[in-house]
Amino acid sequence: MIQLSQALSELDWIPRPKLTALRRLGIETVEDLVTHFPRRHEDRREFAGFPREESDVPICLCGEVVKTQLRRFGGWKKIFEATLQESDANALSQPLVLRWFNLHYVQKMIATGQRLVVFGKPRLRGQRLCLEHPEFEVIENDEEISVHFRRITPIYPATEGLSQRTFRGLTYRALESLDEDSVETLLPHGVDLGERITALRQIHFPTSQADLIPAREHLVFSEFFAMQMLIAARRSAAASRSGQAHCGAGVLLERFLRGLPFDLTNAQVRVIDELRRDLAANRPMNRLLQGDVGSGKTVVAIAAMLLAAEGGFQAALMAPTQILAEQHYAVLCRWLEPLRIKISLRTADRQEESFLPLVSGDERPDILIGTHALLYEGVSFDNLGLAVIDEQHKFGVSQRARLTAREPAPDVLVMTATPIPRTLTMTVYGDLDVSVIDEMPSNRGKIITAVRDQSKLGEVLSFMRERLEAGRQAYIVYPLIDESEKLDVKAAAAEFETWCDRLRPFRCELLHGRIPGPEKQAIMDRFRRGETSVLISTTVIEVGVDVPNATIMLIENAERFGLAQLHQLRGRIGRGEHKSYCILLSAEKSPETVAKLGVLEKISDGFEIAEADWNMRGPGDLLGTAQSGLPALKLGNLKTDVRIMREARAAAIAILEADPDLEASDNQRFRRLIVEERGRTFSNVS
Repeated sequence: MIQLSQALSELDWIPRPKLTALRRLGIETVEDLVTHFPRRHEDRREFAGFPREESDVPICLCGEVVKTQLRRFGGWKKIFEATLQESDANALSQPLVLRWFNLHYVQKMIATGQRLVVFGKPRLRGQRLCLEHPEFEVIENDEEISVHFRRITPIYPATEGLSQRTFRGLTYRALESLDEDSVETLLPHGVDLGERITALRQIHFPTSQADLIPAREHLVFSEFFAMQMLIAARRSAAASRSGQAHCGAGVLLERFLRGLPFDLTNAQVRVIDELRRDLAANRPMNRLLQGDVGSGKTVVAIAAMLLAAEGGFQAALMAPTQILAEQHYAVLCRWLEPLRIKISLRTADRQEESFLPLVSGDERPDILIGTHALLYEGVSFDNLGLAVIDEQHKFGVSQRARLTAREPAPDVLVMTATPIPRTLTMTVYGDLDVSVIDEMPSNRGKIITAVRDQSKLGEVLSFMRERLEAGRQAYIVYPLIDESEKLDVKAAAAEFETWCDRLRPFRCELLHGRIPGPEKQAIMDRFRRGETSVLISTTVIEVGVDVPNATIMLIENAERFGLAQLHQLRGRIGRGEHKSYCILLSAEKSPETVAKLGVLEKISDGFEIAEADWNMRGPGDLLGTAQSGLPALKLGNLKTDVRIMREARAAAIAILEADPDLEASDNQRFRRLIVEERGRTFSNVS
């Protein structure tokens, strides 16, 4: 018998070369192997007859290869075709053509006379029905038929050097050899979903389609429950930390608000009130501030920092990029100069202070602004009361913890302009209180978004020159800095001279992440002052850059960006009173790309766009598990499994509210589910 925690390298029946391939998938233990779940199943108990018409629904078929052919065209291009005939000699169906384009290894694997199982969508090509690039598996002999055929068969996410047959065989043997006592069922009382060992065996090799449902329910609930226990533990640990009030009387805040050249929105006023209550409480604040691009989060953050500074505490504002940190510094120096606030900037390339002490003779900065440099040696906090983390999804959990892990605990405000569907907010930010700015300032210019084919570039150029001649400025954004041999994508550096020629005599400058910090700052300063008309850039300008006179954004190869990122980029314009224009250039005409870019033409609200993105491609890495410190989901889907997630969340919260240290004998088994961000276990577990 083998143990769930056992290393695969200890099992002599796994070929050594296969261990290397398994490691590429992050599979090193028996548990890793049996929790590498199938992405789908094929019902191979009885194969369907060959189709007579095309279909959008993929089908699984079995047949015999009666002919193979390799066709060359256009020099290096090749098509390998295999003609598949139904195995049943009495079948009246027409043969099916299997096609692979430029996949040379396939022709070495398929030969006349073989039996194949294939999976794909039948398409009519001329007079023939074809499966293009189908998944396939060769039936070599009948010895392993019990594992691979005549059953509901698992199909796995695999990698080079691991065929489906190999992967399936290893998983089958591991499950058959597994010591059942080593597989613990970690479900709370009242949740009757059976034993974990049963669920694992059924999710891989179900005895019927019906048995897949309870197996998946058990495993998804377990996955969500482990995640929600960690989130609930974070919230419990934060609430138990010693804190203190960090809130002044509000005199500085009132002076600041009276000096603004605009009125706050009702949403901003509401959020400032929420922050004021948190800062005045003796428990640490842990709050997420969500607001669409341009909704005025910075003003709200300044309000919170002024309350902390007036209370006699330091405030820190951490930004993900040097450009954004320097912009925050410039804005705060300008806005807070009448209040005599001392502000300090700390980035990897620059240290600067505005010597405006709040208290006469006090050399301590009231507000520190910086990038990751705030986390490391050379930056000390005398009395940190508030940590504000801008665009928090750009930072990892350990980085945030390093800034906030002090006693007594500072109040923490994390901000994001990336709207997140509520289900994800409940998960990724389940340990935080949430405030939302759901109202845009009335003084912002309208943004018109248009998708244009690359062939319309001449018309786009004429329009851009017209706006530049009117005194406006523009961004031109590329997905890459340099050209790539692997990707048919334009690049900022390669296209820079071309744009200089196209837009002469208007001054163009190039900006990307590899430019040294001081030079980058000088480029941005010239653009802000209007000395530069056009900035050719990568996504380094994605967050926070605020130049009200920039009213045009042209995004090349727009199909290469995600919806959320395109919306973030678009948020760099429309920040003044002038009407702005975002032009999405793309030569891609696939239905998926047309639908995606069309969303931006119709919708300007970031939360609606987030929902559309969610519906089009699922949660993907919106969850940001690498940044959130949460375990990655192997089976659960936060879009389709909302009910299970909510039930798991309720169960986890109930357990930790009743027993925060998991001291009850029945709860001690859950301690290993709660592994904190730095690899330490929860509470006093060693």
